Amino acid sequence: MDIKQLKYLIALDQTKHFGQAAALCHITQPTLSMRIRNLEDELDLVLITRGQRFEGFTEEGERILAWARTLLAAHDGLQAEAASCRGQLVGSLRLGMVPLASLNPMQLLEPLSQRYPELHFQLSSMTSEQIVDSLNRNQLDLGFCYLDQIDTQFFDVIRLTATRMGLLHDVRHFTFAASELSWEALGKLPLGLLTKGMHYRQSIDLSFRSHDIDPHTILESDSTFQLIQSVNAGICCAIMPLRSGIEEMNEHLKIIPITDAVIHSPLGLVMRRSEPRSALADKCFSEARDIFKSARDKQ
Repeated sequence: MDIKQLKYLIALDQTKHFGQAAALCHITQPTLSMRIRNLEDELDLVLITRGQRFEGFTEEGERILAWARTLLAAHDGLQAEAASCRGQLVGSLRLGMVPLASLNPMQLLEPLSQRYPELHFQLSSMTSEQIVDSLNRNQLDLGFCYLDQIDTQFFDVIRLTATRMGLLHDVRHFTFAASELSWEALGKLPLGLLTKGMHYRQSIDLSFRSHDIDPHTILESDSTFQLIQSVNAGICCAIMPLRSGIEEMNEHLKIIPITDAVIHSPLGLVMRRSEPRSALADKCFSEARDIFKSARDKQ
């Protein structure tokens, strides 16, 4: 057994496809299949249900997969620890973030990238629940999520600001004279909203109900990018977080604050307390504390 076999197994779990997993690992499909069969022979277990194509992991395969993730995380942690001992910060920081929040993740990634040019980033859009689960499974190093989902007994937390909301619009299609909008003013506007059930959408729906407003929702999506596309096309406006960096993407995009539009659960950067925890995660969490403190001091 070697580390590469475990990487091939995890790549197959990510892609659910032998060919795509092989491409992700920069090897041929026959090589990937052979190495995984070698692993099965060594463990004397069938890990994968095979047919014409990949059909999933067996129950034993799911259990081995969990151990493979832990071992790979420990391997990456060892490499990061060795680099830290040499005064370097290298490797890939796995960061999860809720889709919409009053925080531009580049506030953290840009200074980290400048200070540590050999550092790489994996940034995933996830729900708070998925972030907590992935941190517990050691599939993420850090996560930006809403803190009402966090048991601080098991996580270290950097508390950030609450998420305030505004109306995102394209000035070529919509104009507003007011510097701040009421919920009533949004009632008849064509709106694009995140899919029902998502944390951010729940706060919006609650605000509309509290003002006895039935919004004119013409588009729903679980993709922030698609919402921004629809705003840019003039199809609708969208309720988006302030200070998220969205306005900076396009000179025609503007966002106007909405009165009393706050997601009451504050956002935070969280890190799992229990081992295994890499030196990379520890160092980046410590750097983040200084970066966000410096940003608050400048406000």
